[in-house]
Amino acid sequence: MKTITTTEDLAAFCERAKGQPYVTVDTEFLRERTYYSKLCLVQIALPGNDLNDAVLVDPLADGLSLDPLLDVFRDPNIVKVFHAARQDLEIFFIDHKVIPQPLFDTQVAAMVCGFGEQVGYETLVKRIAKEGLDKSSRFTDWSRRPLTQAQKSYALADVTHLRQIYEFLARKLAETRRERWVEEELALLSDPETYITRPEDAWQRVKTRSNSPRFLAIVRELANFREDHAQRRNIPRSRVFKDDALVELASTKPVTMSDLGSSRLLLREARKGDIAAGILAAVQKGVNCPKDSLPQIDTRRDKLQVNPALADLLRVLLKAKTESSGVASRLIAPAADLDAIAAGMRDVAALSGWRREVFGEDALRLCDGQIALAAKGKSVKVIDL
Repeated sequence: MKTITTTEDLAAFCERAKGQPYVTVDTEFLRERTYYSKLCLVQIALPGNDLNDAVLVDPLADGLSLDPLLDVFRDPNIVKVFHAARQDLEIFFIDHKVIPQPLFDTQVAAMVCGFGEQVGYETLVKRIAKEGLDKSSRFTDWSRRPLTQAQKSYALADVTHLRQIYEFLARKLAETRRERWVEEELALLSDPETYITRPEDAWQRVKTRSNSPRFLAIVRELANFREDHAQRRNIPRSRVFKDDALVELASTKPVTMSDLGSSRLLLREARKGDIAAGILAAVQKGVNCPKDSLPQIDTRRDKLQVNPALADLLRVLLKAKTESSGVASRLIAPAADLDAIAAGMRDVAALSGWRREVFGEDALRLCDGQIALAAKGKSVKVIDL
């Protein structure tokens, strides 16, 4: 197996990729000690079974530029195939402002093809390629050099089997005419906004028990400071302070350094220096936030008057549609969407795109009394009224 360590060799391999219908790609990275992922290895394979059709690229090699690979990522005639692509795509967007296009994610395609929810790569290798995987190198430090033969074999297997998986799923999608379904699902992964984390929006990911606008204003400022500090220092946000400490600080509203010393959950490093000063400033800003700038939680769904009988019928309909389409129920419509539809909401994902074709149209007809459901053996039948 070849490991590419020079830009010249990478350019030569990428030249071979031109004219190919697709390439399979995977990465190995570290993120335990940093905010942003550190790219440690890139695996690429071309269609075929020659030993030279799959390579490892070492982005840590002195002087190596990924520009030839980025050109392949931009080539509209080569499909870039990943499995569970989000973290891989985030790395290339953050580091190089490139999102591979056109894109194919075998995890997404497998869900559409009836392999269940968030199916793992190892499962697809077993079921489609009829092979097993050696996962002994799964948890390893990919930044250390030299890489062992076991590490290299493990990494390369993530793109060699992916060729067979892609070809199988692409055929199945064409046979069932579901290519557009996958394209709709991949729109989010192809959107740069997916990979941009704005500190001012970070508070929305913090789970709290209180929806008090003043309390949330403090949470917002603390989360903003933490995210900004973590990004600037390139450290995990948990190294600044964790969510439970953030919620505690928003509740106790410390004013002085000695107040921080009374915290039960705050890390020792956060009780002094820049972090401590940032905490006190954030709390003060939240406390003094003008009323017209206080954050508000959208509680419309919490206040919905759900028709429980209709919600139960929608669940039965969803089960029938899941069985007939072979698509996982949660991918079609999560429970929250069913309750929203039963409460009269129509702006939900289950009623748009391919989901509307599979489930949404009949869901609306059920709500309007235009269809009924009847048991037929072990299945459910839809009856027009």
